[in-house]
Amino acid sequence: QVQLVESGGGLVQPGGSLRLSCAASGFIFSNYVMRWYRQAPGRERELVAGIRGPSSGTIYPDSVKGRFTISRDNAKNTVLLQMNSLKPEDTAVYYCYTRAPSGYDYWGQGTQVTVSS
Repeated sequence: QVQLVESGGGLVQPGGSLRLSCAASGFIFSNYVMRWYRQAPGRERELVAGIRGPSSGTIYPDSVKGRFTISRDNAKNTVLLQMNSLKPEDTAVYYCYTRAPSGYDYWGQGTQVTVSS
């Protein structure tokens, strides 16, 4: 079965960096689009980065562009999110996501990122 397991969250000061990791299993990882979303308290879940499978093309919203970088290691079935110049408004639970060809959505359990002094 499909499993997505995030790690790497924590507490960081404004201006600091964190790297999130998502370990995937149960599907042909290299073929799938992978995304990171986040959800802050009282707010809707929002996309923060996406990466295609074969081409590894990436997308970012303006709120994180230039600060966040998504990458993937198809040999290790892992997708990473490097987050630099973190701001308090980046505080949220971050989720790893993929969608099966059937249209079913898969989510990880989430990892908390807190940016605070």
